[in-house]
Amino acid sequence: MIVKEEKFLYYKGFIGSIEFSREDNVYHGRILGLTASISYEGQSIKTLKEDFEESIEDYLEFCAQKNVEPEKSVVVV
Repeated sequence: MIVKEEKFLYYKGFIGSIEFSREDNVYHGRILGLTASISYEGQSIKTLKEDFEESIEDYLEFCAQKNVEPEKSVVVV
């Protein structure tokens, strides 16, 4: 479950950011630590999480089709 105080989403070893655009009134984010730029958005935290997970599934499917090892999120603290 995602609570509004969290700043990241987690799924299958990937970490995603959570941002909010007051101008567009939409949540958005990017998967962190990848060479590829993968973003997602949603009108609520729930739809943001759904799009985040769908983006990861699409990325994993793409990697499988191309027969390449998918990158995982690497975040240096």
